[in-house]
Amino acid sequence: MNNDAIDAKKPLSVDVIIPVYHPDRRLFSILERLCLQTVKPQRIIILHTIDRDGESLYLPDTPGISVSVMPVMRKDFDHGGTRKYGASMSDADIMVFMTQDAVPADDYLIEKLIVPYWNPEVAATYARQIPGKKAGILERFTRSYNYPKTSRIKSAADLPKLGIKTYFCSNVCASYRNDAYRKLGGFVEKTIFNEDMILAFDIINSGYKIVYTAEARVLHYHNYSFIQQFQRNFDLGVSHKQYEHLFKSVKSESEGIKLVGDTLTYLLKEKKYYLIPYLFINSLCKYAGYLLGAHYNLLPQFLTERFSMNKLYWK
Repeated sequence: MNNDAIDAKKPLSVDVIIPVYHPDRRLFSILERLCLQTVKPQRIIILHTIDRDGESLYLPDTPGISVSVMPVMRKDFDHGGTRKYGASMSDADIMVFMTQDAVPADDYLIEKLIVPYWNPEVAATYARQIPGKKAGILERFTRSYNYPKTSRIKSAADLPKLGIKTYFCSNVCASYRNDAYRKLGGFVEKTIFNEDMILAFDIINSGYKIVYTAEARVLHYHNYSFIQQFQRNFDLGVSHKQYEHLFKSVKSESEGIKLVGDTLTYLLKEKKYYLIPYLFINSLCKYAGYLLGAHYNLLPQFLTERFSMNKLYWK
C-alpha cells in the first residue's frame, strides 16, 4: 500500500452522500443537524430514488451548504452501484455516507469521524449507532454489542481474533478517504446488500486500516418483525454467497451464535425471562434466512423474490 500523506495544515473537505427513498421527518433532522456541525460538509449529495419521472423532494434550508438532489429510478437502484454513482460526484477529501434514518446525535459527528485520517494508513471510519427511546430491549442490547463505547482501529492483523467483524463498517454512517476509495475501485456495481463490508474487505486486505469511532454517534435502530429479520438475513446470505471468494476464509455463524449467547445471559441477568422465547424465535428467523440466502442459487426465483427484502434486485 502506498501511504497517502495529508497536509496537516489544510482542513479536510467533506461531502455527505445520502441515498433516500420516500424519506420521513428524520431526513429533515439530519440536514438540520448537519448544518450545526463543528465541521460542516462542503456539499450534501442526496440520491433520490423515484418511482416515476418528475417526483420532487422538499427539503429544509441548509445555509452555507450546497445540496444536490440526484434522481435515481427505482428500477436502477442498487446498494453498491447507487452509492458509487454518488461518490463519482464528490471531489472532497472525505466522503461520508449516511442513510435517511441515521440522525447525528450531536454537533461533533463529522469532526469525530475525520480525526483518524491524520494517520495515512486509515481509509475508512464508521460511527457508533445509538438506539432511540422506542427501540426494544433486544434491539438496544444488539446495538450496544455491535457498537460499544470504546473505539477501535482494525487491520489485517486483527483477522485471527475478530474474524468477519474485521470487515465490519456500516454505511448507516461511514466515511471513506476519497483517494484510497478510488484506488480500490470503490463500491461494487451490483450487490443486493453488504456493499460496505465488501469494500471493507478490499480496504483491509490492501493494507489500510478501518477505525470504529465511538465518539461519532448517530441515532439509529430498527424494530424488525420476525419476517423482516428473516428477509434481511436472507439478503445477507445472498451477498455472502455471491462474494464467497471474499468471505470463505472467515465464518460469520460463530459471531451470530456468540451474540445469541451474550443476549441470553443479559436477559437472565436482568430477569427479563419473558423475552427468552422471543430471542430464540428471532434468532431462528435470522439463521433460517441466512442459511437459505447462502443457498439462494438452489431456489426457484419466485422464492428468492419472496424471501428477499430487496425484491427489485431479482427483476
